[in-house]
Amino acid sequence: MQAAIDRVMQAYGMMVSLTPEQERDAREKVSRYLENKGDDEHKLAVEGLKHLLGHIPKRRRAPSLQDCVK
Repeated sequence: MQAAIDRVMQAYGMMVSLTPEQERDAREKVSRYLENKGDDEHKLAVEGLKHLLGHIPKRRRAPSLQDCVK
């Protein structure tokens, strides 16, 4: 499971700027979340990243000129 958590934190760190304290908190949060979720490293990494990203509002794409002209 530690390898999956490391993968999650590496990917999450590329998407979000974190202080060392925030990184430690995120690592603890994902560790608790993945605690009894199985042993497939890939699935754990995907689930952990989805869990961490769940609280970040998603930006909507701006409408293109084509969308505005109908």
